[in-house]
Amino acid sequence: MSGPFLALAIVPTILFLTVVMPIWLTLHYRSKRHASAQLSEDERRELESLADKAESFAERIEVLESILDDQVPDWRAGSDDGSGQEESRE
Repeated sequence: MSGPFLALAIVPTILFLTVVMPIWLTLHYRSKRHASAQLSEDERRELESLADKAESFAERIEVLESILDDQVPDWRAGSDDGSGQEESRE
């Protein structure tokens, strides 16, 4: 009786060790590596520089919009169509 029982126990074990376990380990350590990936010092500095520039541009846009609000009060009404382009007039 040990023959069929042994075959029923060994075959799934061999399949697990040769197919499932290598895939499992590969995916596990790949996800660990991606989770622990960090920015290099140069990338971090560049990201901070870009964030500062974006903040500066946002401030400039606010200033320009306030100037336009003062000088041309209805300038926003002309861009309600959402296309961002002027209509061509013939």
